[in-house]
Amino acid sequence: MEYLKLNNDVKMPVEGLGTFLMSPAEAEAASLAALEAGYEHIDTANAYMNEKAVGRAIAKSGVARDKIFVSTKLWPSVYEAGDAAIEGTLNRLGLDYVDMLILHQPVGNYLAAWKTMEKAYKEGKLRALGLSNFPQEKIAEVIDHAEIKPQLVTVECHPYFAQSGLREYLSQYGIVIEAWYPLGHGDKGLQEEPVFTKLAAKYGKTAAQVILRWHVQMGTSIIPGSKNPMHIADNADIFDFELTDEEMAEIAKLDGTKKYYEATEEALAGYLAIKPDFDAQE
Repeated sequence: MEYLKLNNDVKMPVEGLGTFLMSPAEAEAASLAALEAGYEHIDTANAYMNEKAVGRAIAKSGVARDKIFVSTKLWPSVYEAGDAAIEGTLNRLGLDYVDMLILHQPVGNYLAAWKTMEKAYKEGKLRALGLSNFPQEKIAEVIDHAEIKPQLVTVECHPYFAQSGLREYLSQYGIVIEAWYPLGHGDKGLQEEPVFTKLAAKYGKTAAQVILRWHVQMGTSIIPGSKNPMHIADNADIFDFELTDEEMAEIAKLDGTKKYYEATEEALAGYLAIKPDFDAQE
């Protein structure tokens, strides 16, 4: 494993397991497989409805708590009740603290939620704070109002959409980009790009491993999701080779080709209206 040093000096594993779209049973099994394969970071969220399952996997793994970096996210419908929301997520995970708490969507009273997160951070319940899916102007708004600046912003990021502009903006604050869709939403076309098939053959790796290695060398946190133990292990087999500067530059030529996700005002309003019973999850 390799690590990123966040702007508050917390050490974060550069790669973790994402549990988006996993049922509780799937998330529990995948998290256990990841921890057995040497992963040190598991990512979940209120809205994934699998926090309890991730907590069970952590408890069953036998891995010391301080060796696991746990990330989760608050859903907008709980922003107004931040204290209770944070306690709820800790209870579902069965943990005294989480390593990274993230605001999941840029809608609702996210500034109030951020203040509540700062309070929990000072109380030792959170080790780092982040934002998810926030556009640059709203990240700037949070930074302007924040006492504790974000440590991480998680957004769509892959070789077709490297987030170059946002990366440059965040660098002045030492804020790390975390990539969801690190493999381009499973796009076979991305993995079949000639640059990746060529490099895969050169290094004896898969195209997916080359892409994940590109992310790591870009300084990006990655949370690829998989339910297959073999794929989970393969996704972590990226720390025994290094792409050259010339190869990184060749991959950079793909930037700006494609984007998979676009948040609309209607979608954001819909997110705020979704109010699941998070404690009802299995």
